[in-house]
Amino acid sequence: MTSSNYDGILLGMGNPLLDISAVVDDEFLTKYDVKLNNAILAEEKHLPMYDEMSSKFNVEYIAGGATQNSIKVAQWMLQIPGATSYMGSIGKDKYGEAMKKDATAAGVNVHYYEDESAPTGTCGVCVVGGERSLIANLSAANCYKVDHLKKPENWALVEKAKFYYIAGFFLTVSPESIQLVSEHAAANNKVFTMNLSAPFICEFFKDVQEKFLPYMDFVFGNETEARTFSRVHGWETEDVEQIAIKISQLPKATGTYKRTTVITQGADPVVVAEDGKVKKYPVIPLSKEKLVDTNGAGDAFVGGFMSQLLKGESIEQCVKAGCYASNVVIQRSGCTYPEKPDFN
Repeated sequence: MTSSNYDGILLGMGNPLLDISAVVDDEFLTKYDVKLNNAILAEEKHLPMYDEMSSKFNVEYIAGGATQNSIKVAQWMLQIPGATSYMGSIGKDKYGEAMKKDATAAGVNVHYYEDESAPTGTCGVCVVGGERSLIANLSAANCYKVDHLKKPENWALVEKAKFYYIAGFFLTVSPESIQLVSEHAAANNKVFTMNLSAPFICEFFKDVQEKFLPYMDFVFGNETEARTFSRVHGWETEDVEQIAIKISQLPKATGTYKRTTVITQGADPVVVAEDGKVKKYPVIPLSKEKLVDTNGAGDAFVGGFMSQLLKGESIEQCVKAGCYASNVVIQRSGCTYPEKPDFN
């Protein structure tokens, strides 16, 4: 394919958040009742946390949000400007401007909805011993409206794309938007993908997640999310391979593609289920000394995976690219990467 064939081939929709990332201590985690390797929405008790992080610890500000991370990584892997687009809601403020600058510099065609009333969403990233915990204060990200998607210049991005990726977090914001995109994908034989994203999504947004499962051609997640999904659905198994198969066999809205489930397990092999069978792929080993933080590891995996999927590469090649991208990201702070990928 020529680079013009890749124009806008991958579209992401999600919650753009500015990561406020810092290495914190156990005392700080305890104070705000934060558990490692979790992702939650901020409650009242968490709101003072962001300022305290900035005053107490060495804080970095990095444009983030799960879907935006994945889209940026896919864009980085492809090295074809404008191959990816992204929509979500930001505030009219300096954080929103920083986000726009960052994503545009990364080569992503961003069409943000700019909300007048709420500040740009932030995500506290608390890192202890390389493990991360995410506390998202959605603010403006929570204000995305389906009317923005329906505007001709934005719907044009949907029509142009052949692959779609939406993290499960967006289920809490705009199911109407997900419905329009998933139905468009199904009607036009395009590839629609989502992520389980967090245990709380599988648990508290089960109904809306189930509504879109039939449209998902690829389901991504990690082992904790997979086990929560299994428990919530009464499957009575903790076996990630069995869970992956069961997810892949749930009903589909179209017969164009079979569903593939892709579950990452940190340093353990990636589990891929399709056609009632499981394949496991080892990840790239990394010594503890080289691990900076796991923030964005799963997002980067999806970005790497999608960058090869849209080229028509094999699942094995997609997983390799996913493992490569996440390996790069966990050796750096936040979901960041060097100027050029070294993946072949």
